[in-house]
Amino acid sequence: MRFKTDENLPEEVAELFRENGYDCPTAVSQQLAGQPDGAISAVCSREERILVTLDVGFANIRAYPPAAFPGFIVFRLGKQDTPHLLAVAARLIAALRDAPIQHELWIVEEANIRRRR
Repeated sequence: MRFKTDENLPEEVAELFRENGYDCPTAVSQQLAGQPDGAISAVCSREERILVTLDVGFANIRAYPPAAFPGFIVFRLGKQDTPHLLAVAARLIAALRDAPIQHELWIVEEANIRRRR
């Protein structure tokens, strides 16, 4: 699986994905910062990458139907500081080992992960 972290996530989240064996550039490293959501999702589709983001707009399945994209992971957290994001991302990465995410939307919350196809 290939991922891309959105500009609203710290670099450390992408590093955590890479440390766990995933190919994961950042939107910032690819000069995509400030681009509209449609442009980001189009790049992810071309590159066949699952977008990891805090942007709840990507959870709108009418605008971004999971079947039409490689996949989305949207964090919906009460706290968004880097240590908390990394702790939740570590739990997410463990879940990725057990379940495919291609063409799905995963909503990652503190206590659970909701999946939508």
